[in-house]
Amino acid sequence: QLQASGGGLVQAGDSLRLSCAASGRVSLPTTMAWFRQAPGKERECVATIRGTAGISYYTDSVKGRFTISKDNAKNTVYLQMNSLKPEDTAVYYCAARRYDSSWSAYVRDYDVWGQGTQVTVSS
Repeated sequence: QLQASGGGLVQAGDSLRLSCAASGRVSLPTTMAWFRQAPGKERECVATIRGTAGISYYTDSVKGRFTISKDNAKNTVYLQMNSLKPEDTAVYYCAARRYDSSWSAYVRDYDVWGQGTQVTVSS
């Protein structure tokens, strides 16, 4: 029900835009998020967006570089990533809360997940 795309191999300082298309029983404006997981590390919340107003949240390490947005008509959430760093290398997952639209940055609170898309940033 979530299809993520847009990952790739880039150099430090480059940009990428990830897309997450929702279908089925997932429809905006529920709360949606982008998580990432680097090898050997726990999955962490990168950004969330919720409500019709599109209220956003960012983890400190990406503030000012990443922007989460959504297109309700297309049922799609985006993550624009600028000034990428090698430490941004990870598998990025989009996730949705189908039944509770309140904000959360916890993996356990998201019940629908995309398949993940690899982002690799070389130095």
